[in-house]
Amino acid sequence: MADHALRLGDGVWRIPTAPFSGTNSFAFVDGDGQVTLVDCGMSFAPPRIVAGLAAIGKHPRDVTRIILTHAHVDHAGGGAKVVAGTGAPVAIHADDAGYARRGEAPPIDTTTTRGRILARFGPQRFDPLQVAQELHDGDDLPVAGGLGVVHTPGHTPGHVALLHPASGVLVTGDSIFNVLGTRWPPLTFCSNPRLTQATADRLGELEYTVAAFTHGPHIAVRARERVRTFLATARRR
Repeated sequence: MADHALRLGDGVWRIPTAPFSGTNSFAFVDGDGQVTLVDCGMSFAPPRIVAGLAAIGKHPRDVTRIILTHAHVDHAGGGAKVVAGTGAPVAIHADDAGYARRGEAPPIDTTTTRGRILARFGPQRFDPLQVAQELHDGDDLPVAGGLGVVHTPGHTPGHVALLHPASGVLVTGDSIFNVLGTRWPPLTFCSNPRLTQATADRLGELEYTVAAFTHGPHIAVRARERVRTFLATARRR
């Protein structure tokens, strides 16, 4: 099971979908067995998600809601296939909803030479998604006791973190990576790098015991303290 799904807390599981980049999806299981899936990985990720669900005794038909932390190809690229396999509706923050519907990532920052070069190739693209619910900051979703939406724009305009008080799990999204140590996401791929770093401070203000990153392994020991230390000491752009 550990290869396909790792338990983070009561009813919460991390499903690795791309070992080379540490990309993760997450499954929140309600008391009635229904599953909320957070993020769908790249286009090749759905079989790994299915394997992760099987490892915790679940089937794609048990997925009743899909939440995307943001509209980047490594989080939404597998979305169309997951929707086809589950029939579940998709929720994403209102500021990223249009991009998800068009199947394209938001514009990246072009204040650097690298950003300007990458921008010439156009936005990353993925299969368009039908968005059933547009999320907003402060929304409390009826997921396994309540799942709070924390808008942390910058990586994309509608990027969100998700807080699950019942289990003490915070899904950071791409506000912070935990790949080869806690670090900022690659700022070249952010819509607004300065805003990414500024809004990440919200993660230090929340209460949680497990920090679950969409890139990298989770932290279950002194998680909040370690995130706050990173935020206090990381070099600001």
